[in-house]
Amino acid sequence: MSEISSQMKKLKVALVGNPNVGKTSILNHLVGSNLKIGNWSGVTVEKKEGHTFFQEYEITFIDLPGVYTLQNPSSEDEKVTLNFLLNEDYDVILNIVETPKLERDLFLTVQLLDFEKPLVLVLNMVDEAEKMGIKVDEIRLSELLRTKVIKTVGRTGEGVKEILPAVVEVFEKNIKPINIEYSREIEEKVKRVRENFSKPKWLCLEVLSEKDPDVEKTIKEKRLMVSQGIAKEVAYKKLLPRQNITEILDSLLLHPVFGNICFIFIMYCFFKVSFDFSSPFIEWIDGFIENFLTPLTLKILKSSGAPDFIGSFFSSAVIGGVGIVLTFLPLIFTMYFLLTLLETSGYLPRVAFLMDRFTHKIGLHGQSVIPLVLGFGCNVPAVIATRTFQDTKDKLIVMSMIPFISCPARLVVFSFIAMTFFEKPAILIFFLYFTGIVLAILTSFVLRKTLYKKKLSHFVMDLPPYRIPSFKVLFNIVKVHIKDFIYKAGTVIFLVSVGMWLLLNLPPGAKNIEESYAGKVGKVLSYAFKPIGLGDWKISTSIISGFLAREAILSNMGVILAEARKSRDIKNFNWRTALKEEIKDLGRAIQDAFFSLFHFLPSAFEVSLEKSSLKEKISQIMTRKQAISFLLFVLIYNSCLATVVMMWREGGRNFALGFLVYSFFLAWIICFLSYNFLLAWFYP
Repeated sequence: MSEISSQMKKLKVALVGNPNVGKTSILNHLVGSNLKIGNWSGVTVEKKEGHTFFQEYEITFIDLPGVYTLQNPSSEDEKVTLNFLLNEDYDVILNIVETPKLERDLFLTVQLLDFEKPLVLVLNMVDEAEKMGIKVDEIRLSELLRTKVIKTVGRTGEGVKEILPAVVEVFEKNIKPINIEYSREIEEKVKRVRENFSKPKWLCLEVLSEKDPDVEKTIKEKRLMVSQGIAKEVAYKKLLPRQNITEILDSLLLHPVFGNICFIFIMYCFFKVSFDFSSPFIEWIDGFIENFLTPLTLKILKSSGAPDFIGSFFSSAVIGGVGIVLTFLPLIFTMYFLLTLLETSGYLPRVAFLMDRFTHKIGLHGQSVIPLVLGFGCNVPAVIATRTFQDTKDKLIVMSMIPFISCPARLVVFSFIAMTFFEKPAILIFFLYFTGIVLAILTSFVLRKTLYKKKLSHFVMDLPPYRIPSFKVLFNIVKVHIKDFIYKAGTVIFLVSVGMWLLLNLPPGAKNIEESYAGKVGKVLSYAFKPIGLGDWKISTSIISGFLAREAILSNMGVILAEARKSRDIKNFNWRTALKEEIKDLGRAIQDAFFSLFHFLPSAFEVSLEKSSLKEKISQIMTRKQAISFLLFVLIYNSCLATVVMMWREGGRNFALGFLVYSFFLAWIICFLSYNFLLAWFYP
């Protein structure tokens, strides 16, 4: 494929349009699975890119961030889009327009004309326009703009196949759209500017606008007049007295009272389905690795004469590291599928609108609600959800809040420790959740006043109509995000998991954790943890392993408190029997996941109360006072490795490491004050 690709002609196309016009759906139909997701260089704005083959061309599509205008760019999205159009190498502009809002979108189209590039105009969502009684004469629009105009339905892919021939035609024939004639004075000034350097007309107009505000005003008025004139010329609307489905649903979902009730119910269903549907698959993956893949690898290596340490390394570290990555996938897939479903259906933008009044009181925009709510499910997809933010400072502030939101992995630790030491654990668990929320809000407030200082700008957004999304497009989008997680975050998680295993098992021959490097590190760190009541090396070592995954704290504490390591018995392991059992378990997992959709109450949050021996051993090395300090530290210092990796990916290295240090010192200070002063009143 690479040899064929190198022999083909290259063609680069920039997708430009307003937010929520269906660019991603069009791109999915054009490139299919050849879609990559990342970030633009130097910023945290999401970048989508894909390629396809047509005739003798390899066509690369770059999906630029959705913008309403390119004049006076203020947001990161506008800056990224304008910078690409002015400075990057591309051949054709593919301008996607939302047909029901033609006049609004044509204002951006008119601005694109001044870049003097071959352009293809796509009238998307023509089906919705027809339902609203809107008809657009694409032939007349093509005549007015002197370029190709194509009608599409991005949801179903109707008309998309006509885009590739049109792109190739305007490129080969160098068909450029009309040139907007401004006033004679402005055109003469543009001509003089162009004598000094060869740049697009857009840039010449910007130079003139910076020098003279009146020229800027004239240019903007002219573009507005042209866009309005074209819209009136080509669009016709019938009178529809009946209320459409969007207005009916908005009367309920945006209602001050019923809208909030509906939001709570939808979020409940979101989490209920996410966890109940994914939990059986997570348990199956964990069981498949623990009961089949690990003993099989160990048996093969032992039969080949490999030393015990090598066998243990590959069966536990390598296979176990892969297992940690794989156990994230069912939950991330389910949550991202549902999140994309809510976004493409048109509901997610309405959540931001509904919550904006409340979030303004704590210095945030309404769009921050979704990532923060997702944090209660899992911090990893919550961080990923911040990709939709237009302002980088807002994005970093919300990402700094997410790790303080307690996920179910923390709930497992909270419940086990609280039930071990307290008669009424629910009160303590509620207190921990509430403390996390308070710290998240305080962190937001401090960052907004210091590092990310800015005035809270007004939140303006467009509410798209409700749509029934294409499941093909949904699965393609989710598949791309899953691949992105595996390739970029998964590799780091795997490497650190292997590194953590080596710390826990080196040097070779160590009989227990105390003799390992991790135990030695834990003993060194115990001096730092002693002022907060966690000076026992067993506790500090379990906190180190808890960085990998919060739920690993209990299992590693069980290993640490054991007198010696337990070797795995594989004498009676039969791979055929084990494989048959795993296949049966997979069938049960599929069955449990399917039937979980029909139960209203969630079952994935049930906490096992077994491990009574571990409870007894933990109660011997901790007091109630120490237990509270331990839980506070687990709550506050950064949630887990996967979250740090995603924060690194979305916010940059300095941001992720800086927050890691901040969360550790914040946890230490709060635990120190609590242990030595506040808790001293109750547990002297």
